[in-house]
Parts: sequence; C-alpha cells; structure tokens
Amino acid sequence: MPQTKRTLTGVLSGLAGLVGLSVVAGVLVTATVTPVFAVTGAAAAQSIDLFEGLPSNLKVDRPMQPTTIYAKDANGTDQVMARFYDQNRIPVAYDQVAPVLYDALLASEDKNFYTHGGIDITGTLKAVVGNVTGSATNGGSSISQQYVKNVLLQDCEKGVPLGDKDRDAKLNKCWEDAAATVGSSGIARKLQEIRYATAIEKQYSKNDILIGYLNLVNFGGTTYGIEAAAQRYFSVSALQLNAVQAATLVGMVQNPNAFRIDLPGGTYDCDKDGNNCKNSQADGYHDTLVRRNYVLSRMEVLGKITKEQYEADKAQPITPAIKTPTSGCSAAGDNAYFCKYVQSTLEGDASLDSALGPAKDRADKLFRGGLNVYTTLSPQMQGAAVQAMHDYTTPTIDGMDFGAAAVNLDPKTGKILALAQNTTFNEAQDAPAGQTGIVYAADQAHGGGIGFSVGSTYKVFTLLDWLEKGHSLKESVNGNLQRLTFKCGTSTMTADSGEIGNFQNARGYVGTPMDFTAASLNSGFLAMAAKLDVCDINDLASRMGVHYGNGHAVNDRQPDANGQYGPAPFDVLGSKNIAPLDMAAVYAAIANNGTRCDPHAIEKITGPDGADIPLTPTTCTQVLKPEIAAGAAYALQGVMKGGTGSQANPYDGTPLIGKTGSHNNSQTMLMASSTTSTTGVWVGQANGDVNINDFYTQDINVPNIRYPLSKAILSAADEFAPGGAFPDPIQSQLKQSYTNLPSVIGMTVDQATQTLDNAGFSVSVGPAVQSNLPTDQIAQQDPGPGQVVTGSTITISPSNGQGATVPNVVGKTMGDAATALQQAGFNAVKGTCTPGNGDDTGTVSATSPAAGTPAAKGSSVTLNYVKKNCQG
Repeated sequence: MPQTKRTLTGVLSGLAGLVGLSVVAGVLVTATVTPVFAVTGAAAAQSIDLFEGLPSNLKVDRPMQPTTIYAKDANGTDQVMARFYDQNRIPVAYDQVAPVLYDALLASEDKNFYTHGGIDITGTLKAVVGNVTGSATNGGSSISQQYVKNVLLQDCEKGVPLGDKDRDAKLNKCWEDAAATVGSSGIARKLQEIRYATAIEKQYSKNDILIGYLNLVNFGGTTYGIEAAAQRYFSVSALQLNAVQAATLVGMVQNPNAFRIDLPGGTYDCDKDGNNCKNSQADGYHDTLVRRNYVLSRMEVLGKITKEQYEADKAQPITPAIKTPTSGCSAAGDNAYFCKYVQSTLEGDASLDSALGPAKDRADKLFRGGLNVYTTLSPQMQGAAVQAMHDYTTPTIDGMDFGAAAVNLDPKTGKILALAQNTTFNEAQDAPAGQTGIVYAADQAHGGGIGFSVGSTYKVFTLLDWLEKGHSLKESVNGNLQRLTFKCGTSTMTADSGEIGNFQNARGYVGTPMDFTAASLNSGFLAMAAKLDVCDINDLASRMGVHYGNGHAVNDRQPDANGQYGPAPFDVLGSKNIAPLDMAAVYAAIANNGTRCDPHAIEKITGPDGADIPLTPTTCTQVLKPEIAAGAAYALQGVMKGGTGSQANPYDGTPLIGKTGSHNNSQTMLMASSTTSTTGVWVGQANGDVNINDFYTQDINVPNIRYPLSKAILSAADEFAPGGAFPDPIQSQLKQSYTNLPSVIGMTVDQATQTLDNAGFSVSVGPAVQSNLPTDQIAQQDPGPGQVVTGSTITISPSNGQGATVPNVVGKTMGDAATALQQAGFNAVKGTCTPGNGDDTGTVSATSPAAGTPAAKGSSVTLNYVKKNCQG
C-alpha cells in the first residue's frame, strides 16, 4: 500500500538511507572501505564511527560451548558423565558433516560461496534497497556475512551473565540488533558485515568459514550448531544426515524458533490459551515443510540431486526423531551426586581460582566455556558403592526422611573414588520423597547441606589430643558416670556425664582409652576430655580440615548471637553438624601417617582447544606427627576387631581402623580405613528429627544399615587396593601407670567400693570369709595395699561375722596355750613335738592356722611345740 503521509523525520530517514545506499554501493564496487565525507544524518554518523573503529584484522572468539564432565569406565576410557550448557553446541570439523548438508546450505543460501570474495553484492544491494523503501528483508547475506552476524550475536550474548535478572530482555536485544534491517541501524549492520566478511575471507579458508558458520548458527531453542541439531531432531550425527534431513535443518536457520520441529503443539501464532499453534505436528509442521521443499528445489536446480530424487524427497513428511539432551547432572544416573560435587567445585571452590578465575565468573565458564573436566571417580569403587546402596538401602521409608550416603577416598592423594546416595537426583524444589539435589556426603560449598551430627566418630579428636598431650593408651581413667569439670583455656565448665549416659544405659567403668575407643564409651571419653582442654580438642579438629557443614569453624571460642558454635563439654561426643566426607578425610589422614590430602574430585581440566588448564596441586599437609597417627591407629583397630565396628569388617586379612557414631537416635555413621582406602558411611534422618530405632524391624533395620553398607564397600576396597599393616605405636603410648592402693580392711563394702573407685580402681566383691569382724566389713582384699597397676581390679571380701581371730600363743606352755584358745572359742589339738629346750610339758612353737588368722569359732587349732624329751 502506497504511503499517503510522510513525516519530516521519515523524509530525512529516507534521504539518509539513499546516502547510505550509495555508500554501500561504493563499498561493494571497490570491496574496500574508504572514508565517507558527504554523508549526512544518523546514517552518516554511524557509518563513519563504525569504519573508523574497526580493527584491521577480524579476531573471532570461540563460540560458547558446553562443559563436559568425564569419568573413566572399567577399561580406562573416558566416558561422558554430564554436560552443562547455555547453548547446546557440539563443534565438529569440516569432514564430520555429510556433504549433502553443504550442498543443501549453499544451494539455498549462497550458491556463489566458493567464487565471491565474501560479499553477495546483488543480495546485499537488494537488502539495502528494501531498507530504504521500508520493505524489510532478512535476505542478502553471504555465508561469510551470516558467519559474521552470528559471531557478533554470540559476542553480545556472552556479555549477558547467566544470573542477570534482565537476561531475557538483554538477549532479545542482542537478537534484534543482529537482525536489524530497517533504518540507519540496518545500514550500519550491513556495512559491518561487509567489512568483517571481507576480513575473514583474507584470514580463513572457505571451508573454515563454512564449518564455522554451521557450528555457530542456532537451530531453535538452545540447540546450536549442526551436530547438536542433527542429534536433537533426527537422533543421528551430522555425518549421517540424508538429503531430506539436511534440507530440513538448513531450512530452519532462516527462522529457527518458528521452524523447529521438537514442539508438537506448534511454535507460533497460538490462541489465547496457548493452543492451536502453527507449524505443529497437526499441520505436518507446515512452515518447516515449505521451507525444506524450497531447499530441495534449489538442490535440484543446481544439480545436487536429480529430478526423481527431488520428487521423492519432497513427498516425504516431516518426521522428527527427537533426542532430548540434558544439561546438568540429572543425566549422570547413579553418578549424579558425584557429578553435583564436581559442578559445585567448578562453580565455587577456591582451589580453582587460579585456573578458572573468581567464583562470580565460574557459572559462565561452566555453561559456556567449553571445558573438558576429567574426574577422579573409580569405576570399581563407585560401582561397589552404588551396588551396596541398592542392596542395603531404599529411596524412602514411610514415616521418616530416610537418607544414606557413602564416600570412598584414596588417603594418599585425597582423590574421591566413590560417592553414592540412596535417593534419585532431582534439583526441583518440590521434588517428591526419595528425590533430592542435595549431596548428603558433602558440605554446602560442594552441593550438600549443613551436615549431620557425626556422633562418636568425633571422639577421635579427644583420642588424638590425649596422645599429643603425652598420655598413654593404657592409662587408667575413671569412666564411671560422674560430675566432671572441663576447661577451655582459662574458663571452666561443669557437667554430669550421667546427663548423656552410655549406650544401653551402661554405668561406665574404670578403663583405658583403648577400652573406651573399642566400646565407644561416652563417660570414658568425657573423663578423658576432663583431663584435657575442650577447646584444644576442637582446635585439633579444625587443624585436620573439619568445619561445620555450613562452613563455620568448629573451634570458635565464643558462641554467636544465636548461642551457637561456642565450646561445650559434650561437643567432644559429636553433636556438631559436619559433612561425612570431611570426617572421612580425618580417618584418611590417620591412615596416611598423619598427612591429610584435601579431598578432590577433579583430575584434569582442558580448554575447548584441548590444551591443559594448569590446576593448583592438591594440598597434602602433615596435620599429625606420624607417631600420634600410629598411636591413634593402634586404638582404632580395636573398634574394627571386636569393637563397635566389627560388624562392618570383612575380615579378609586387611587391617582396618575405624569408628562408629550415632547421635540422638537420628543419625548413624561409620568411618573406616585401610592404609590405602578410606570409606565413610552415613545413614539416618536427612531432615529434622525422628527416632530411627522406631524403624528397627525384621524388614527395616535403620540403626544397623551402616554395617552391611560399609562392609560391602570395604570388601571391594580391600580387593581393589589391598592395604598393609599400620605402624606400631611408640612404647610410651603403651606404658602402664601405677597407683598406690589403699587398705580398705575394716570398711563396709560401700565405703571400700567408693574409696577404691575414687582411687581409680575397679572393684570386685568376693564371697564372705571367716573373720571376727562384723558382718559386711571388709575382712580381706587382693591385692593388698601398695603400688599396683592403675585401674586394676581389686577383689574385696567381707566378713561373715562368724569367725574369730586365732590368738598368738607361741611361747606359751601347752597348758596356757590351750586355755587361751579355749577362751577365744577354739579347740586345742596337740601337734608335732620337736626336741629342744622347751618346758617339761612343752612350749608352743607354731599354730595352724597361724596367729591372726580368722577362723570359725569351735574349730581346732593345732599346737606344734618344743620339749626336751619328746618321748616322755
């Protein structure tokens, strides 16, 4: 329709367009860029700025590419675990694309591609004329110009961060600018394309430009590049495309989001309810079909296919074979939680700052940087962990938020060899029961939560501090339930170990750290901690790399505003929320002679060009003296052999250290290690509190799942990486301590027991013995008073109240002795006579029982005597 009214602005724009047209025409004729002085209006200003600001050589950045995470299979071959992308692009080389695709592209888009100098003169002039007359058109660009347009578009898109709140609007602006056809901006875009297209023709071969374009161009949605498009729409590689498929894909590039064929409901012009859209499965993808057939017709005209082929191909319907790609860890299956750990490391771990830059830029690197990430995952150990998880756990248990996680580390390198979980990976906020995106084994910084109360596995720090302070593993400690005083620096705190109690309400006993470790006796460890400094114990934990799951330090001296994180006596029993992986690293350090290697999941990273990106070497730090680690390992072996962890021991000949832990009947853990492999297992309530003992039935045994789960993984580890013997402890760690044993003769049983308890001894009450002491008074103790091994068991025997003490009658005449015995309640019996200087009737030389011996009243006492003449 002819225009009947034109504004002054419209007239001036038209004049500027005509001037711009003359500029373009001149450029096309000369194929070079020359200064333009006779240009007026906006077109003139933009054209001059554009040309003066251009570099002499076009430098094309790499396109945005997905990051790919790899793990080795059983044959040692790297296999794709997951891909992360903003634009799903799989770059390919020129010879990895079917020749028929090139025929289709050039026949329909740029038949003179191999003969022109980068510019389609006729097409460009036609586009500019359309610009001036207001009949906008997208045509008129050579492949080289389209390559330029896509490079500039890509550059604009790169400048929009993934987390930008106005991301969609800014990306749309990039598209609008790249496709500008009307007014001075449209002329400026064409001038820019001309200059850049001319430049790249001087820098790159025709084939480079062609494959570069095909790797860049959008095919609808997040599908970019010919390889991703072939896989997405037809489930084949670009090299396997046939003529119909090639023509369909080439036809899409003109209007990719309208012509895409992965939306059966249609792509545009929908009704108000979003239904009845055009270009749908219902209409046979009409618009895409028309465009495809146009491409086929151009191929037939140019002799790329025969008339018969054209007719046959044109008759075929659009038949997609959709293959939906995934971005993220959901495609990693049983390895998804390990994948999430890797992703979180890539996005924020400080150890990668030097390689990937600050955390704020990492998301762009992950989704756009084309990184190739090679991981530490072991197919053998991961397979064993996953199988054990399937065998011994379940995704859900009615009545609780059931969770289980297992990790396996190489203690000598810190490599994470396995990470498995009972749930299905799902990062949706409303994920159903049994599905979550949280990595239970990790801290928040690595995809996990706030951690879990680690229970008695934390006792290892009391054990280690005990050894560092010079105490012996065989030192006797009063582990009875009692009120104790604890210190933290100059501050003191009192607490009653009875408030915590022991497993199965045991009363405690006097024992050694060896005993307490094997039995995991709460009152014993609290008694040990009372002889140490609670804050030193937590400092040691921090030194060994332990922190709360939310990153907070475990050794804060003062609580925060909410009263959290400050020191408390019972902390030493494991109330702190810590990631299982961090606790596993502690036991790995002990197994590695006191050297802690930071747990890590990434082995190597290469850029999109395949070149290695240098990584900061893994930090391995001596956190314990080797002799301290050896002493701890000596005690911790008792846990796995006869102690609380013995149910998890495969007993295959591999020495193991370990420690069990539970907290408030809602969390359980088991940490175990050989010299070559460390395993950590957590089982419990993933969120909130519930008594897991309520789920102890014939079919469900939640409190004990950790044992078979750990055993299966430990068995695989012992086969995959057999461990050796742990170093022996030094002698001072095994020395006995001695204490002066007081006499309790004459005390009541209760008094004697309390006295011996206070002195650090165990007490055993024997049967009553003959004594002239009142009933219930101690008449005998074994051993007797003096220096004895600290903590020895002392047997005390009360009087039966029916005895008397044999009087001392030695030296008396036989008559006087008989009288004394009779008066004491005994019967005198003549014994053996020995010739000598005694009285004529005989002088007593000895008695049996001896003088001072308790004996029953009415019993006989034999009198041995001396007499001058034993025959008289």
